[in-house]
Amino acid sequence: MDFKSSDTIPGPRAEDHLPHTAQAAVKIVIVGGFGVGKTTMVGSVSEIRPLTTEETMTQAGIGVDDNYGSESKTATTVAMDFGRISITDQLVLYLFGTPGQERFWFLWNGLFEGALGAVVLVDTRRLEVSFDVMGRLEERGVPFVVAINSFPDAPRYPIDDLRTALDLPEAIPIIECDVRRRASSRDVLMTLMRFLHSLALTGKLA
Repeated sequence: MDFKSSDTIPGPRAEDHLPHTAQAAVKIVIVGGFGVGKTTMVGSVSEIRPLTTEETMTQAGIGVDDNYGSESKTATTVAMDFGRISITDQLVLYLFGTPGQERFWFLWNGLFEGALGAVVLVDTRRLEVSFDVMGRLEERGVPFVVAINSFPDAPRYPIDDLRTALDLPEAIPIIECDVRRRASSRDVLMTLMRFLHSLALTGKLA
């Protein structure tokens, strides 16, 4: 398309501008297996129009991608999701959602760079997927909290049982959530920020 000199290219919407009161920005990654709700969480909590890189799923993924529990999904994130939320007038979180399918996990290394912390989204129907996810965060020294996304048909377990099943130490917070609800997703992020603050106070945050 040819643009004339008189043509104007639309800029960001007024609500997308960074608040003038912002003094600090923190990068947070949202990770988890395929179909656990990462894109939904970024979209529900972001105060700006989220950037998504979803593509339609094709026959090529059959036998390659594990979509158990998400058979009805027709699209998948192939690079990242991006959003932003102001926790206070001074503190802004930049949210990066990672692709869930293992064949796209090579992109995680770049997304982890500069991240202060992470949210691990968990589907209780596929707890085993979470081990590799948490292992990658531990390898890179990225602190994380675990958020159990409440799917309607997913089994419910006591938090202590989930902690044992996931082999998580007592220090790592586990919280139940519904990522479709903005308030619930925000509570997860606040839990992460409180956890990071506690690590900073004890000198355990790099």
